[in-house]
Amino acid sequence: MKPTELQHAKHLVRAFYEALDGAEGAAVPAAMAQYCSPNLRWRGYHPFDEIIGPEAVAQAFWQPLRGALTRMQRRLDVFMAGENYYSDPGGIWVCSMGHLMGLFDRPWLHIAPTGKLVFLRYCAFHRVEGDQITETAMYFDIPHLMMQAGLQPFPPQTASHQVQPGPQTHDGVMFDPQDPAAGVQTLELIQRMVTDLGTWQGALPLEEELARTWHQDMLWWGPAGIGATYTIERYAKQHSGPFRAGFSERSKTQHICRIGEGNFGGFFGWPNFTAVPTGGFMGMPATGKPGEFRVIDIYRRDGDKLAENWVFIDLLHFWKQQGVDVLGRMAQISPAARAGS
Repeated sequence: MKPTELQHAKHLVRAFYEALDGAEGAAVPAAMAQYCSPNLRWRGYHPFDEIIGPEAVAQAFWQPLRGALTRMQRRLDVFMAGENYYSDPGGIWVCSMGHLMGLFDRPWLHIAPTGKLVFLRYCAFHRVEGDQITETAMYFDIPHLMMQAGLQPFPPQTASHQVQPGPQTHDGVMFDPQDPAAGVQTLELIQRMVTDLGTWQGALPLEEELARTWHQDMLWWGPAGIGATYTIERYAKQHSGPFRAGFSERSKTQHICRIGEGNFGGFFGWPNFTAVPTGGFMGMPATGKPGEFRVIDIYRRDGDKLAENWVFIDLLHFWKQQGVDVLGRMAQISPAARAGS
């Protein structure tokens, strides 16, 4: 692939963001239609799920969100592009990660507004074909926004709740061309990590397995409901160990896209894998029902090890499959009850 192809895709997505973020109200569908295929396939966090067509995406997601968050800003932490590791669907994909920030002035998804600053952390993968975006996977952390609004959608987390920063190195926004060899190295390291993960209950103790591909001072920025954790030891105790103990019958990992550029890489699936909660998870009892995990992972490589990982898991979708409508339950909590909690 020629570097000019990646740069063209990056320029297209940047122009799309400029048009989308600058559009107001009724102008949002036209801004999307300018850059997206009429048959755009958009995969989003529950309750949005899969939507076809830019106008439908604008009406279902962007217009209500923009109406709720006054003077919304996009704050990028990672911006990269690459050729899909998988030949099906293949193609060039552009990934951005960061926060959508604004004043929470009107209800969204029946979550009562606070009139205060909130951050909706997000990550999006866009497939670019020619001069159009033909596919998007955009996952965001609605429970994280709920917690900023004073709600508690889940029991206490095993790790720490944070408004998550970008890379420690501040070099994740890659508008300019990068060394192709660095991206290959990042992808190969991610592949080794995924292969180790696929053993699930392997021959090595968990911390030794992790040390094969992770720095000892790794930072794992997990979703609200699980939280963030630091160092291999604490990650093993505060997430990976409890997660593995809580599930059985984990399927093989299935990704739709995996890319790497420079020291960064990532992937998403729809779903990534399925597993059966047999030991309890996130403070909730085991159900014995198979559940899908829709996940986006973004990684920063430091030398020959992974140093940081930002994780987006559609926990609303997972728990809905288990019979728990987290979004509906939170919508029933009145502002007065929330204030008194």
